[in-house]
Amino acid sequence: MASVEASSAQGDALCYASVAGVRDEAFVRPGEPNPLWQHLLEGLRELGPLELAERERRAQALLREDGASYYVYRDAGVAAAPFGQRAWPLDLVPLLIASDEWQAIEAGLLERAELLNLLLADLYGPAQLIKHRVIPPELIFTFRGFLRRCHGVINAGSQQLLSYAADMVRGGDGRFIVLGDRAQAPSGMGYALENRRVLSRIFPSLFRDSHVHRLAPFFQAWRQKLQDLAPTDSPARIVVLTPGTYNETHFEHAYLANHLGYPLVEGQDLTVRGGYVWMKSLSGLVRVDVIVRRVDDDFCDPVELRSDSRIGVPGLLEVARSGNVLLANPLGAGVLEHRALLRFMPAIGRFFLGREPRLATVRTYWCGDEEDCRYVLSHLPELVIKPCRRATGAGSVIGARLDEVARDQWRRRIQQCPGDYVAQEMVSAATLPAWQAGRLTPRPAVLRSFVVASGPSYVVMPGGLTRVGTGVDDALLTNQRGAGSKDTWILASEPLRQVAPPATGLWPAVDAGTEQGAELSYRIAENLFWMGRYTERAESAIRLLRAVFTKAIGVAEVPDDVAMVLLRSITSLTATYPGFCGDAGRDEAAVERELLAVILDADRPGSVCASLTSLLAAAEQVKGLLAADAQRIINGLRDDIERLRLQLRPGLGYVPEEALVPLVTSLLALAGLSEECMPHGPAWHFLKLGRSLERAQQSCRLLAALFRPVMDEGRQDRVLEVALLSMDALGSFRRLQRSSADLVSGLELLLLDPEHPRSLLFQLRGIESHLDAVGPGQRRHALDPGRRPVLEALLGLQLADLQELALGGAPADERVALDRLLDRIRVLLDTAALAIAGRYFDQSQSPQQLMTLQGEQS
Repeated sequence: MASVEASSAQGDALCYASVAGVRDEAFVRPGEPNPLWQHLLEGLRELGPLELAERERRAQALLREDGASYYVYRDAGVAAAPFGQRAWPLDLVPLLIASDEWQAIEAGLLERAELLNLLLADLYGPAQLIKHRVIPPELIFTFRGFLRRCHGVINAGSQQLLSYAADMVRGGDGRFIVLGDRAQAPSGMGYALENRRVLSRIFPSLFRDSHVHRLAPFFQAWRQKLQDLAPTDSPARIVVLTPGTYNETHFEHAYLANHLGYPLVEGQDLTVRGGYVWMKSLSGLVRVDVIVRRVDDDFCDPVELRSDSRIGVPGLLEVARSGNVLLANPLGAGVLEHRALLRFMPAIGRFFLGREPRLATVRTYWCGDEEDCRYVLSHLPELVIKPCRRATGAGSVIGARLDEVARDQWRRRIQQCPGDYVAQEMVSAATLPAWQAGRLTPRPAVLRSFVVASGPSYVVMPGGLTRVGTGVDDALLTNQRGAGSKDTWILASEPLRQVAPPATGLWPAVDAGTEQGAELSYRIAENLFWMGRYTERAESAIRLLRAVFTKAIGVAEVPDDVAMVLLRSITSLTATYPGFCGDAGRDEAAVERELLAVILDADRPGSVCASLTSLLAAAEQVKGLLAADAQRIINGLRDDIERLRLQLRPGLGYVPEEALVPLVTSLLALAGLSEECMPHGPAWHFLKLGRSLERAQQSCRLLAALFRPVMDEGRQDRVLEVALLSMDALGSFRRLQRSSADLVSGLELLLLDPEHPRSLLFQLRGIESHLDAVGPGQRRHALDPGRRPVLEALLGLQLADLQELALGGAPADERVALDRLLDRIRVLLDTAALAIAGRYFDQSQSPQQLMTLQGEQS
């Protein structure tokens, strides 16, 4: 037993037992801590298990506030793992590596990056390795990751590989060994940065006293290199290309883009015109010089590569071929992830360097080689079988964990397509302490280290992303399989190296008036617009529900006809038909079921949860434009939704105030932060435009539903009170009236008060002003199609006679004039919304291949 606990008062949570026969990072031998780990283990012991549990809760809260997450795919190959968005798992105990040991690892990584850069240039150029039979031609030419159309497409300068990651594990002999290479769009840099941000706040003293190498110089060097590589003399315009919000690592894409100061774009935001790549913005087309792509090779261009791709940029490869845009990494870099290349890395090193690489590679067998295949088939229980090409759902298989029937099936599969598989020797990975289930336990770990181009060579991130298993016998550590993560601390034994910022400041400058992110793309504008609409849709529904709960539900003296008017107004406002607009009576059980559905049923359009879910989806697309505090509120809304589901369960009774107040508070805080912290530019105007338009629509629906029926004075007063309460106007009405309520005065406040922020007139004027602000600024001699219906609605509202609106008439004693006015305004607002979408939100289709060449689809 190797223990870090000294007193029985701490319990046994900090007792640590290493795995027999397995090297442990933290201990030289059982009971004797590694001197490198002594300070950290002592600090954890002093904190104790209760304080560590509290620090773990704080870490999880920080990760939730940042929205740190990853997406588990349904076909990830792990039946027990739930698919969908999952919180990012961070273990409290970092991986420690001494600075002198790291220097040797760093040198090996720099050499490996240089070697792979030479390999990439050779495979898409002179092909000397194939000509000299260092690697067999069928290994490359039958691999789907080798893109023939990228032959001869090279970046300016000597570096083709601009970013690279290596997965490494410490073996039983104490040395790190490479398990695999990532070169298309290596993921993990952003997660490593987030892990460092959180852990340095959770353990500030331990972090400071450990003299950990900082990560900032690495990202600074990466940004400077991208700026220098741009194919233009003027300051480069650089974007981060993401597949979208349902990608596994979309959080990282947004996080990195925000940290580096680059716009986050999707394929639909870019277009190819005249041999260049342009970003489609509201102010016109803006040329893009550098694309940091997070999209896999064959999905990047549906014209020349994968024709069914909807996340790429049609014509991108042709622009890259002409040298008018730089891609980091270049298209075709995915060939370096061919697992069979690991088998030939020693020979490739001897060819280019005259010796084998410093960093050892795990012993790999390629089944496309007859001798290797015979060995694999006869030693299957000793090996790990992997497909040559990484793909979702095509995971690795540990031969020792297969029964004889499964092994026979794998033998037949390999014999049918031998070139598609490799086998690797099982590496007995060293373990390290992990804080799991309230105690320290030994767990295996894999370190992913990152290398980026800098100057004429490369620079290595001092640390990286460490993935840790949830069980002591975990051998395949991926996030899709539920692995956790750790921060990686390189402990300095020498003064930290300082990297001087560029002469122009911390980040390279750009031209005045063309700052990164200043242009607003069609997609971002549309999502801001709908974020505003869904925010208002959810808030209006919650306010009305709260008012109805307070004034009608469970209030015995409320007449049935008044109660039904109020309940039907909920259906009308939320458009959750048929709802209360059918023949349903005031049966308590039926009312409860319907109200709970209006609140909680996320699959029912118009419900509170459906609107909040749509709000979160839209906010995910525009998170880079929102203030940090606004992002925290948005991330907290997910927790509010879960709490709402727990509080409002059938049969528990109503707790409306306790359940709904936090949601209203969060939505109001979000509105306030957008007002105070978001620059009042085009992005803000689209957000406000969507909110104002939706609030006007909701006001029309609500007032029509509540005041269409004519009632006696007592009943009408109850309905008016609910309307004022739900539109946050009850206090203002009482202060202005100072006497008994009357409908004409109420309608005047709710419809025509130019100073009340929830009146219909206020909203229509707001729509008009925001439309003026988002326009391109040209002088208009004719009304804009979006402004025309708004102006008509304004005139119709201002010309209305309040006395006439308040009077009833046929049929069935309804306020026909009021109903017609509100219905007309609502139709005009629908027309305005369509005109806004047609003018500002891009709906064009991208070019595609006319035909698909056989063998090109993966």
